[in-house]
Amino acid sequence: MMDGSQGITPAGTWRVGVDSGGTFTDVCLFDEASGRIEVWKVSSTPDDPSRGIAQGVEEGMKEHADGAESDPAAAIAYLGHGTTVATNALITHRGAKVGLLTTEGFRDLLEIGRQKRPDLYDLFAEKPQTLVPRALRFELPERMLRTGEIDKPLDEEAVRKAARAMKEAGVEAVAICFLYAFVNPVHEQAARRIVEEEMPGVFLCASHEIAPEFREFERLSTATVNSYLGPIMHRYISRLTPRLQELGLPVAPHLTQSNGGVVRFEAAAQTPVRAVLSGPSTGVVAAQAIGARAGFDDIITFDVGGTSSDVALMAGGETAQTNESVVHGYPIKAPMLDIHTVGAGGGSIASIDSGGLLKVGPESAGADPGPVCYGRGATDPTVTDANIVLQILNPVEILGGRMKVRRDLAVEAIAKLGERLGMETMDVAQGIISVVTANMAKAIRVISVQRGHDPRNYALMAFGGAGPLHAVRLAQELGMTTVIVPRSPGILCAMGLLLTDLRADFSATRLTALEPGNLGAIAETVASVEAEASGWFDAEAIPADKRRLTRRIDMRYDGQNYELSIPLPDGPVTEATLETLKQGFTEAHERLYGFAVPEERILCVTFRAEAMGLVQKAELPERALGDPDPSEAVIGSREVWYPETGAFTETTLYAREKLAPGMAFAGPAIVEQMDTTTLVPPGVTATVDKIDNLILELSA
Repeated sequence: MMDGSQGITPAGTWRVGVDSGGTFTDVCLFDEASGRIEVWKVSSTPDDPSRGIAQGVEEGMKEHADGAESDPAAAIAYLGHGTTVATNALITHRGAKVGLLTTEGFRDLLEIGRQKRPDLYDLFAEKPQTLVPRALRFELPERMLRTGEIDKPLDEEAVRKAARAMKEAGVEAVAICFLYAFVNPVHEQAARRIVEEEMPGVFLCASHEIAPEFREFERLSTATVNSYLGPIMHRYISRLTPRLQELGLPVAPHLTQSNGGVVRFEAAAQTPVRAVLSGPSTGVVAAQAIGARAGFDDIITFDVGGTSSDVALMAGGETAQTNESVVHGYPIKAPMLDIHTVGAGGGSIASIDSGGLLKVGPESAGADPGPVCYGRGATDPTVTDANIVLQILNPVEILGGRMKVRRDLAVEAIAKLGERLGMETMDVAQGIISVVTANMAKAIRVISVQRGHDPRNYALMAFGGAGPLHAVRLAQELGMTTVIVPRSPGILCAMGLLLTDLRADFSATRLTALEPGNLGAIAETVASVEAEASGWFDAEAIPADKRRLTRRIDMRYDGQNYELSIPLPDGPVTEATLETLKQGFTEAHERLYGFAVPEERILCVTFRAEAMGLVQKAELPERALGDPDPSEAVIGSREVWYPETGAFTETTLYAREKLAPGMAFAGPAIVEQMDTTTLVPPGVTATVDKIDNLILELSA
């Protein structure tokens, strides 16, 4: 039976991270006693992801943990899990049927938004689908002033009537968002109570609970997305929890959030909007730790799975964080790592667009039936099929021999596509790779070039099942000269779960001038946010010496529209603290905008607290550099088709597990391992560093 302990159970020495993707479920296992890191990978089970997760944990423990044959989960001291369930539901619009209660006159705010075009110069750009149809949006007589005073009391009978109408319509989740509820939530609390009475068991989200901050549209969107995903996440966790219990898991499992931290399953079920980047966030956490150990502070991460590619920029060893982002077209007010996603992965389907040109993605073949080469009945060729045809991927078997593939089926599917395009089969296969590479490059330009960063000044860290396969081609497209492939790239997101801490974020908007006369009000708001963080520490049973609290205040000049987040010094809030905040804001404003106005009035807008519970993390072992001769790692050769030669070329094959620190070789080469394949084209050199990273160098 699971308990709430954060510590290690008497028999437990294994920390397990599980990343469930659309195609594969990855398991990373770290033995605290010996320092061993092991990996395992199984096919995902889209019909019920909990089956694949339980299978992966069970098989991984039986394979690597001594004495785990009869009781595979007994030795687990910690289990962390990252999932794409929330983001996939949002992308595919397969969330719950949602009803909305809002202030009179604001029924259409969800559609009106900020009245901005998604892309100013794109005449064909489409706004994202509205998650709540107009018939299920109910405006209620009530009005709160910006001061928190009640201007018009809530019409409770109108709430009851709306709740009954939603119940009759089969609504599964309800979002409640009233004007200025972040200042005074009494109306939202009353509406919530009534809906609970009328619709017992319905998923409920009030905006002051999920995003107690100003900007009504973004707060409304966040509450709506949370409700849209709530029943989906509830069903997911309610299926997964008993499966883990059946395995005999002795500890409470945790789920990753978009901010890179983890929380208990129970908390995650209530706030699924904070898990829309659950899967990719831990990969970035792991990349940050590996980059720091390897001496690379400026990195662009490149995580490619079966369905999508996720990219993030890390400058000076730190990944940018944001408190508000647009995820798949929907504004979300929640702390998250600044990650950009594009629908380009190993399972992306190649087709012909309306103009008769080759198109790749965003549609994906998923895990079942998967690519054509899996032999499960699929007929539409994918990126994986192209790599099989080119023989970059092993044309006989993948996953270290655990999965057989059919190259003949992939050749047939791509040949048919070539007939329609009037192209040769190999040219079509390489064309698929070129198109998907261009899609990936576009995603990286969004987080780099469009934000003033030159990608040529960064190293590309490739991970995910297909990242190392495409990394060099992508680096060539962007003019980058260094690619880093970690020791276990295919399960880096799962490994990140063993390198991250427990984390929760709390906030409150209180528009207050930064003046000595408001010292008491500022201190009171800081204390209230800290109290929420303290309650979370207690609920998670985090020991006092493992607690870390970071405080910040979003500030702006009076009359400005957007804020800068300024660190709040530790200790009590005094007049000296206010002076430090003023100085910090002035310096930040000058750094970002090139000027500051010292005599201008400064406003404190949103007060934030980041609570972190430190946990024991997996260590990255270091080995001394040895003989550069890689001949011991050679396992054969095969013919691979390269655009550089325009023909099949003899290519040396290396086993990743046999490559030792110090070994070096040049392309054409392919490095194979259970969880991924690394392509080293002609003209590229590769060396192994002290922590077993494969460092690929391209000519400038």
